[in-house]
Amino acid sequence: MKKPVLALATLSLLLAPALAAQEEHASGPLTVEGGLMFWTIVVFLVLLAVLKKFAWPAILGAVEAREKALEEQLAAAERDRAEAAKLLEEHRKLVADAKTQSHGMVLEARQLAEKERAVAMEKTKQEQEELLARARREIAAERDRAVADLRREAVDLSLAAASKLVGQRLDGDADRKIVLDYLATLDGGR
Repeated sequence: MKKPVLALATLSLLLAPALAAQEEHASGPLTVEGGLMFWTIVVFLVLLAVLKKFAWPAILGAVEAREKALEEQLAAAERDRAEAAKLLEEHRKLVADAKTQSHGMVLEARQLAEKERAVAMEKTKQEQEELLARARREIAAERDRAVADLRREAVDLSLAAASKLVGQRLDGDADRKIVLDYLATLDGGR
């Protein structure tokens, strides 16, 4: 590093008088000055060497670090996208399962309601039949009582009529038995 700088300094000392002579000439935007051009190239090369030695590795390292960070971010974004897609698919499965389960529950509830309704209808029908049977039994028992009462009344009326006809009182159990037997023969003949 010291050798190029030393050579540059020596060269500049040698060319300084020539440059001073050139400066006396008229300068303008379109005039070409050899010394200025030489020093511009030298400064550019020195600056290029310094930048290559010190700045270029730092800039290149920063660019590579940024590139690596961007690649990592892209990879993370891809992983996140894949995970989000996986979670979305799981969510869709869960929603589908929930719909299937709810549909099954509704169907099961309908079937259970139908069974309960059928059981309730059967129970109601059974209770109705029991009430009807009990009413028929009560009606039959009442009819039997009424027939028995009517028979007693008929026997008493028959005995009263017969006693008036015969002229004597028929109260005995034997007389009652005769009338009851006669009425039984009349019922059997129907």
